[in-house]
Amino acid sequence: MVYADTRILVLHQHLLHAPGVWVGVHSHQGSVPREAGAWMLVRADQVQGTVGGGQLEFQAIDKARGLLGVPNAQPLVERYPLGPSLGQCCGGVVHLQFESLVPADVQRIEGLVARLNAAVLAQRQPVALFGGGHVGNAIVGALAPLPFAVRWIDSRDEVFPPDLPSNVTAEHSNPVHAAARDLPPQSQVLVMSFSHAEDLDIVAACLQRQRERADLPFVGLIGSQTKWARFRKQLLERAFTEQELAHITCPIGLPGIVGKQPEVIAASVAAQLLQWVSRNRGH
Repeated sequence: MVYADTRILVLHQHLLHAPGVWVGVHSHQGSVPREAGAWMLVRADQVQGTVGGGQLEFQAIDKARGLLGVPNAQPLVERYPLGPSLGQCCGGVVHLQFESLVPADVQRIEGLVARLNAAVLAQRQPVALFGGGHVGNAIVGALAPLPFAVRWIDSRDEVFPPDLPSNVTAEHSNPVHAAARDLPPQSQVLVMSFSHAEDLDIVAACLQRQRERADLPFVGLIGSQTKWARFRKQLLERAFTEQELAHITCPIGLPGIVGKQPEVIAASVAAQLLQWVSRNRGH
């Protein structure tokens, strides 16, 4: 089985060998600490994940421990108002679902794993990252725990590390800009290859696709204002318009965050991508 998230792998392996209680945010109203879909696994000796912390989580863990190992237990949903009774000032209401499982519940365990996998995959925003250098590696690391599906592309096949995060697929493309034609619709694109000539061709390919399909909502190019001024002149010579060039973000990263270390750039770019997703998906 391919796991969309390492937490799901840990959950699956545990439940096949020992009892556990899966606790998930079923629904909510008003201000709450976690959204629907957040979950944790309560074991006899530890807890994996979180549904929001504080007294809500303390009471949920206590409830789950009382259900541990109960044979043929049916899922149940409990209501938790986040007010004075819980000592939490959020003010909303959380409905938590409890599902107690033992190793004999093979079909139910497999069904839970399949649902969690599907939920993670459905939430992932596609990102195309062109470039396997130091900054590309840092961005892959920064995006690993976040809700993105990363397609990592380079013209050099040997640059990719052997162990990739579960949300990353590596792709060798030569010429590298040819990969722009097959990107998933609504992909966010980051351009940072080892060569300015490649960067220019990738940006041009993205602009051409945007002209034809208008389905690449964010195209970001690493570099300075000087680099962009040079690229802008060359792209105008390739018959792209000023309006089309306005679709390119260069430099990338949130304004005001300084520092050229790969990890600093990666944190800034990850925040920029999340900001875009939140703004455009209404999260």
